Amino acid sequence: MQNYVNNAQAYEWLNKNIPLLQCPDSIIEKIYYYRWWTFRKHLKETPDGFIFTEFILPVKHAGRYNALSCALGHHINEGRWLRDTQYINQDIRYWFIADAQQKTPKFHQFSSWAEWAVLERIKVSGDTAMAVKLLPYMDADFQLWEKEKRLPGGLFWQFDVKDGMEESISGGRKEKNIRPTINSYMYGNAVAMAQMAKLAGNENLYRKYTSEAGNIKSLAVDSMWDSKAAFFKVRLAKGGLSDAREEIGFIPWYFNLPDDQPRYAHAWQQLIDTAGFNAPWGITTAERRHPAFRSHGTGGCEWDGALWPFATTQTLKALSNLLRDYKHKGGMTPAVYYDLLQTYARSHQKNGEPYLGEYQDEKNGYWLKGDNPRSSYYNHSGFCDLVINDLVGIRPSLDNKVTIDPMVPWKWFQLSDIPYHGHMITVSWNYKKKGFYIYVDNVEKYHGKKLKAVMLTL
Repeated sequence: MQNYVNNAQAYEWLNKNIPLLQCPDSIIEKIYYYRWWTFRKHLKETPDGFIFTEFILPVKHAGRYNALSCALGHHINEGRWLRDTQYINQDIRYWFIADAQQKTPKFHQFSSWAEWAVLERIKVSGDTAMAVKLLPYMDADFQLWEKEKRLPGGLFWQFDVKDGMEESISGGRKEKNIRPTINSYMYGNAVAMAQMAKLAGNENLYRKYTSEAGNIKSLAVDSMWDSKAAFFKVRLAKGGLSDAREEIGFIPWYFNLPDDQPRYAHAWQQLIDTAGFNAPWGITTAERRHPAFRSHGTGGCEWDGALWPFATTQTLKALSNLLRDYKHKGGMTPAVYYDLLQTYARSHQKNGEPYLGEYQDEKNGYWLKGDNPRSSYYNHSGFCDLVINDLVGIRPSLDNKVTIDPMVPWKWFQLSDIPYHGHMITVSWNYKKKGFYIYVDNVEKYHGKKLKAVMLTL
C-alpha cells in the first residue's frame, strides 16, 4: 500500500483539511504543522477503506495493511479535526467492523480507549448517526474485553506490553497486573457507551453501561489508589501495589475518573517535581527517584523512565481536564500546561531538524532507537489535538453548542477553519484587529475585550 497523499500533494491536501494556526510561539506553530505533515504520511487507502498507520515501514507485529490499534485513540483525536470526515470515519469502521471479521482480529492486540475516542469524534462532527450504527459493534467489543481480561472482582488485567508499555518498573510481558491504563480505558469506554446508547434511544444499554462505569470507577479507586504515596499505581498479580509511581497514574484524569477531592489532586505535584516526573526534555514514564529508573537498558522500547510521546499526550490531556473540570487542581495552572506543551514541542527534533521518533532520553533528548528507519514519523501520539482542543480550548459537545476556553499566554493568535457540526469556526485574539473574535462560517458571532471562556449556540 502506498501513502495516499505524497509529499508533492501534501501542501494542497493540508490546506484543504486542517485548521490553520498563527501564533507568536514559533516552536509550537512549527511543530503543529510538522505533526499534521507527518500524520498525513500515515493515511492509506485499503480495500477496506482509509486507515492511519503507526509505522511508515512494515513491521512484523502489525496486521493487514500494516495496521496497529495501539495508538488508535490518539489517531481519532487528531483526525477528528480534519475537514474531510471520510478518513477518520473509515479508520474507525475498519477497527470495529472489518478487523473483527478476520480469522485473527488484531484490535485487541493492545488496550484501547476507542469507544471514548469515537464519542469525542462525534462531538466534533455532530454525526450522532455514527453512534447508532456502531453501537452493536462497540457493545460486542466491550463484551469481548470482559471475556478476555476481566477478573472475577470486576477490574481488568493486562500485560504491560499489551498496553504498548513493555519493560516497565511495575510490570512485565507475562504479568497479569491490574493497571491504571486498561481500567481507566474501560471506565471511559463505559461512560462513552452509555452516552451513545442514550443517543440511540437504547435504554437497556444506557442503564447497563451507566452501571458498568460506576462499578469500574469505585473498584479502580479502591484497588489502585495508594493513599500513602498519593498516587494511582499498578496492583500486582502477586499481591499489593507496585512501589513505583509511573506516568500511567495520571491516566485516570484523561477520563475524569477520580472524584474532585484534594487528596487525589495532590498526585499532580509529582508532575513538576524533578525527583518525580519533571525532566529537562519532558515528562518521564516513571518517577526519577525510583531505584529502578532507566534500569532496563536502551533500544528495546523500555517504559522504565524514558520519554514516550504516547504517554506525554495522555498526561497533557489529563492535565487539561484537571484544569477545566475540577475545582481542586493540586497546584496545577494553565502556565504549567503551556510549559509542558512547549517542552514537548521542543523535543520534536533530531540534529536540529524536526523529527518524531519512538522514545527519548530524558536528559539530552536523544532518540533511543537511534537511526532505526522504522522510527521515523512514528504515529504513536498526538499534538495537534492538544493545541486545538486543550490549548486554544475548542471544547465540543453533542448538542448544537460549543465552548471556546483558551489557556494561551499569547498576546495574539488565530486558529481558523475549524470544522464543527457542519460549520467552520475561526477564533481570533488581537489578530489584525484588537479583541477576542469568534466567527462561524465567516460571520462574526462574538466579540469581546477579554480572552475568556465563551459558549456559543450554533
